Amino acid sequence: MSDSESSYAAAGVNIGAGQEAVRLMRPFARSTYNNRVLGDIGGFGGLFKLDSYREPILVASADGVGTKINIAKQAGSFATIGADLVNHCINDIWVQGADPLFFLDYIATDSLNPQDAADIVRGMAEACSAAGIALIGGETAEMPGTYREGHYDVAGFIVGAVERWDLIDGTGIRAGDVLVGLPSTGLHTNGYSLARRVFDIDNHPENLDEKPPELGGKSIGEALLAVHKPYYRELKPMRRRVRGLAHITGGGYAENVPRVLPDNLCAVVDCGAWEVPPIFRLISSRGEIPLAEMYDVFNMGMGMIAVVRPQDASMVMSAMEGSAQIGTIEERPPDGERIILRMERE
Repeated sequence: MSDSESSYAAAGVNIGAGQEAVRLMRPFARSTYNNRVLGDIGGFGGLFKLDSYREPILVASADGVGTKINIAKQAGSFATIGADLVNHCINDIWVQGADPLFFLDYIATDSLNPQDAADIVRGMAEACSAAGIALIGGETAEMPGTYREGHYDVAGFIVGAVERWDLIDGTGIRAGDVLVGLPSTGLHTNGYSLARRVFDIDNHPENLDEKPPELGGKSIGEALLAVHKPYYRELKPMRRRVRGLAHITGGGYAENVPRVLPDNLCAVVDCGAWEVPPIFRLISSRGEIPLAEMYDVFNMGMGMIAVVRPQDASMVMSAMEGSAQIGTIEERPPDGERIILRMERE
């Protein structure tokens, strides 16, 4: 070992751990390759050949999993976090009708554990393979002094493409259209700072093992780590029946639904149209959090909302079990609300 390597290790960066992490990750990334991927892991940039499009529009997004990764650390398993990241990013570009093409990741920590990093990438690769996209590169960074001991952060970067005439941009939405809610698997990747406080997980990580009767035999940890659901595969055949899509992420309903609506329209959501999953009821009751605030933080059981013509609602709902018609689009009066939540079940 050279003096420079010894000095770098003394500063908190282990080059050997980084090389071992890449060795463990490489087969997972390669398993996602298709005939449009050029080159291999290890280059300065990933190479991807764009074909099969006549008038392509590229759609890109970057996101993370927030403090859900803290739950994974306390549970002692990073196996699902990578899939969460990929699926979140897929949903973010699918709302505009884009087919996901390739994905890149960024993993940062204070001191790299190669197996933890490989577990995260394995989850990414499995989610990429399920969606038919390629994991073509990424970055793993050791940053002692920036991150607390044993802590990780992950981010994902996705690029997709859509033919210009298939772009979903909300401009076709009209008063009288209906809202179809597509079921989530749980919190997905938002609201974990609040959930951690409600269950006091930072001070008592053993609370993750509790199995409240409301969760039907599942532990709190299992409910919180349920993998973020992707909607691309099921909804792709319905792309031309959908006028708008909203991914219910940070900011809940009030932040995300209006993003796809023309200024002259508002969404009226009937919050009694579906059964809110037990994990959200448990958070609300234990934290004494009003339902109105819950809808501002969480997806409350509907991870994506499609805006469709009334005659297309049943067809779109047939694409995914648990879907429900949850509201309508109405004319918005001057200075009126962009979204109205009707809380009949409160």
